[in-house]
Amino acid sequence: MGSRGFFRGCLSLGVKYKTHLGESEYNAMDRLSIKRLRFAAIMGMVSWLLLCATEASGGQPVFRPVNSAYEVEIGTSHIGDTYLSPLKYTGWHVAFQYERLQAMKFSPEGWRQQLRINGEFNSGDSPSGNSSLLYGNAGATWGMMHVWRLPHGVVLAGGGSAGGDVGCVYNRRNGNNPASVKADITVNLTGYATWKTRLWRLPVMLRWQTTMPLAGGFFSPEYDELYYELYLGNKKGLAHFAWPGNFFRWENIVTADLDVSYTKLRVGFSSRIYSTEVDHITTRIFSYGFVLGVSGDWLSVSPRRGMPDDTARIVYAY
Repeated sequence: MGSRGFFRGCLSLGVKYKTHLGESEYNAMDRLSIKRLRFAAIMGMVSWLLLCATEASGGQPVFRPVNSAYEVEIGTSHIGDTYLSPLKYTGWHVAFQYERLQAMKFSPEGWRQQLRINGEFNSGDSPSGNSSLLYGNAGATWGMMHVWRLPHGVVLAGGGSAGGDVGCVYNRRNGNNPASVKADITVNLTGYATWKTRLWRLPVMLRWQTTMPLAGGFFSPEYDELYYELYLGNKKGLAHFAWPGNFFRWENIVTADLDVSYTKLRVGFSSRIYSTEVDHITTRIFSYGFVLGVSGDWLSVSPRRGMPDDTARIVYAY
């Protein structure tokens, strides 16, 4: 029986049941009976939706391998934080990132979910070379993206994500204010584009992904406020609404996945722009560098479902 026939059968059964009872008897039913009817109606609707989903997938079991990537990034950083110093510092940058991408269960062909966890460490020297700034940060984001498949092997994906970051800028020479804490929670726009091609006989996937916050909240003290005052209880005005006018972060990464084996070799280039301006404090942190990593597709199979057979449908993340 199709989904439409099933739904019509449930509807006609309910109408006949009400007519048989009569209007007066129907209104005299106790609350328990009404609750039972509501429960039956809800279960009927749930069964109908599940039947529709089964028909949409053709009754095939769907397997969704996870694409995981581990990356190391090495490059250059530029650090400026007027809370600690009016100078701009330049030095080196290193970062580590884990990425997990998978087709979503409710719509494997059309939607993707992505988890990204990263940590970075920057070090910069002043123009005169007699002082330095250290910057460390860790963050994570999770998002959903809709996928559009275009001709010639091009795939576009776009959606939103939510995440948080926490870090600190440290000035070795400062006595009263040696550190400036950075923390934020944001809702972001994110998306990627991929193109699968060949480099001679070697399969290659080129990818560009970008992420930019839309709104959120971030932490910042007053310009002349000591962290010792926060410890004593002065905690007013520390949280600020983040929008592109006072909080700007733009992350871009371009990679090429070389299909050299079951595990792919990833090479690329990454850049990050972080800028805040609030309470007369301006922070600018720019970093860019080369990316080297590995990626691959992994499939976890439960003993209950077993290994995919010829009737199963496998939907890869890329």
